[in-house]
Amino acid sequence: MKLLGISGTITGSKTAVVVNRVLKEVQNNHPGIEVKLLDLRQYDVQFCDGRDPAQYSGDTKKVIELVCSSDFYVVGTPIFQASLTGALKNLFDLVPLSAFRSKVMGFIATGGTYQHYLVIENQLKPIAGYFRAYTTPGYVYVHRDHFNKDNEIADTDVLKRIENLAAELVFMQKGLKKESCM
Repeated sequence: MKLLGISGTITGSKTAVVVNRVLKEVQNNHPGIEVKLLDLRQYDVQFCDGRDPAQYSGDTKKVIELVCSSDFYVVGTPIFQASLTGALKNLFDLVPLSAFRSKVMGFIATGGTYQHYLVIENQLKPIAGYFRAYTTPGYVYVHRDHFNKDNEIADTDVLKRIENLAAELVFMQKGLKKESCM
């Protein structure tokens, strides 16, 4: 099983820190699961122009292939102007509709106000529904105050929610994998 963590931003580092923490939690508790971080800061992804995803090249093609070849996902975004990033929306626009179909998705968001957690409920979960993906019941919202001066997650409640999200992702993925083998 391949778990892909997506840090859906081309700026800042807090979102990647949280996504990576979920990946490490999964890896520590389930070493047989292959984990990979897709940090959009490390790729030069083209803007979606409506062409068939197979027609892209370079980093854009690599990113599309990475998403399509993964079995389940933890997707993170900082919240800008009360919404997900344009970089993450562009990624969702680039991949074929089938990329997330019947796959598990968990969500993370980082932000500067405590109300921005609603973006997960009001924007990210509906996008997952459009893709016909299964979403974890829980998610993680991390406020900038939850990080220490070294950009590490310092809040124990957030760390517990990260553990719970990692467990839900694996539980749901294993349950779906078992059903598909029958």
